[in-house]
Amino acid sequence: MSASDAATRARESAVKAGDPNRRAYWLKTLHRWHWISAALSLFALLIFAATGITLNHAAQIEAEPQVVTVKDTLPASALRGLQGERAADAPLPAGARDWIEAQLGVNTEGRSVEWSDGEVYVSLPRPGGDAWLSIDRESGAIEYEVTRRGWIAWLNDLHKGRNTGAVWRWFIDLFAVACLLFALTGLWLLQLHARQRGKTWPLVAAGVAIPALLIVLFMH
Repeated sequence: MSASDAATRARESAVKAGDPNRRAYWLKTLHRWHWISAALSLFALLIFAATGITLNHAAQIEAEPQVVTVKDTLPASALRGLQGERAADAPLPAGARDWIEAQLGVNTEGRSVEWSDGEVYVSLPRPGGDAWLSIDRESGAIEYEVTRRGWIAWLNDLHKGRNTGAVWRWFIDLFAVACLLFALTGLWLLQLHARQRGKTWPLVAAGVAIPALLIVLFMH
């Protein structure tokens, strides 16, 4: 045996000897990321799974909307800011906005405002309900109405990201990344354990085939 052949065989033996170490390293790393992603996404995953059921049966889940109407009058000092010409989508003046928040507990900052000759209308959609506020530009009369459809509707809207704001939408994106990490590390762990668990790939294949068949056979 030549010196080069001996060196080649020695390297091959070293690689083979290192295989268990590499496998142990990947198992440890994947388990770490698997449980971290599971811990981060656990609570939100439970909420999203439960609201998936409630959304799927929304027609069977009845909710009695609760409507509350509040009427008040804007003081003259704040009303003056509503006079004169305004762009169709201009925000509420600071004086009126601050008075409404202080007296009615309604934050109108950043909300869509519609100006007409006699009225200012502010749309205030929210998860699980709706709300709006109108101000008469002449008299200062305010009417505020809020509709609440219950906590199930609130959770359903969180699931859909409906009227939840930018922060919640970012959370949904980050939560989706955590779920992807959880699923992909789980798939990799399945691959590493597949030799010892003969039913692994048939079960994975069934998990793919069942929804695919349902789509093909029952969605038209």
